[in-house]
Amino acid sequence: MNVKETVSPVQMSTLFFIFMTGSAIINIPGPLIGFAKNGAWLSLLISSAFGFFALACMLYLHNKYPGSTYIDYAKEMVGPWLTALLSVPLILIMCHIASGIVLDMGLFLTTTMMKKTPIFVFNAFTFTLIAFTVRAGIEVMVRMFTNLILIMLFFVFIVLLLSIPNYHPDYILPIMPDGIKPVLHGAYFSFGFPYAESVLFAMLLPFVKKNPGKKYSLNRWMFIALLLNTLILILSVICVIFVAGPVSGDVKYSLYMVARLIDFQDIIQRIESVIGMTLIAGSYMKATVVLFVLNLTLTRLFALQNDRLLIFPLALITLFLSVVIFDSEIQWFGIVSSIWPLWIGAAGFIPLLLLTLIACCKTAVKNRKKQ
Repeated sequence: MNVKETVSPVQMSTLFFIFMTGSAIINIPGPLIGFAKNGAWLSLLISSAFGFFALACMLYLHNKYPGSTYIDYAKEMVGPWLTALLSVPLILIMCHIASGIVLDMGLFLTTTMMKKTPIFVFNAFTFTLIAFTVRAGIEVMVRMFTNLILIMLFFVFIVLLLSIPNYHPDYILPIMPDGIKPVLHGAYFSFGFPYAESVLFAMLLPFVKKNPGKKYSLNRWMFIALLLNTLILILSVICVIFVAGPVSGDVKYSLYMVARLIDFQDIIQRIESVIGMTLIAGSYMKATVVLFVLNLTLTRLFALQNDRLLIFPLALITLFLSVVIFDSEIQWFGIVSSIWPLWIGAAGFIPLLLLTLIACCKTAVKNRKKQ
């Protein structure tokens, strides 16, 4: 792959952390607690194990085929036609992710803050901004998003610290009041969002600068990024449980609810707006990464010379999808919680696993021939 833009291993790991944490830190706690109750943090431990496994597969293939994207080494291993067949569901998945992220942000704004504003207004503005950001390139994205994620995490930690007077640690017990099944249900949900979505980074790893002296530096930083993501999500889930217990599962944006309850000496009150800004920023960053990967996938699949040709058409398509993709908010939640983990697993996780197995088998055969 002829890549003009490059980023350092630390920058790529930062982008990976942003992708995994951006919208998840606000959207994960409520639904996950609703499924797994007090054992929601255990669900994250289980699902994150699959995330680490997917990351290990991506890094193995990246080291095996340096400078090649997922599409490039898939063509080399299984041929162009089978690669195209495997890419169709993945492309549909990315269209769904990009439109779904912006849709969720629009639903948040229209249900909590600006209830009389049409959701299309928010979605159109967001996708316009996303398209221009993707066109600016991955280097600009990383530099800008690093500042945004630091501001996001600062606000989230401030909210969690100011909520300490509202914490009730006894709410965390019993950990599994209904047995292991709700925990596994929560793990299924959090596997689909966000951990299985990490497979998209198989398209981005070739943008990392080559440094022969530090060949495995990227591996270390990527695993650290995923570990930090898991710890932060677990912390946010536990803090939400401390405030409202299993009842917090009845509120979709539970961290937003936690921020509304803050009352510090009658001076700091109702700071939920910062959580709203956090959700908007996180959704914008993740959707931008998805649209970038979607554009790159189609560019590599069809061997296009102009890698920015499809950006605005794809943004327009995903904008329309974000408006017509669901009939009601309840239907959308059902898709995300029940169908999505199965879909992303079949379209993204399993093909990545198969390619890893094929690469391992080819390596084993070559080693036997050498002997």
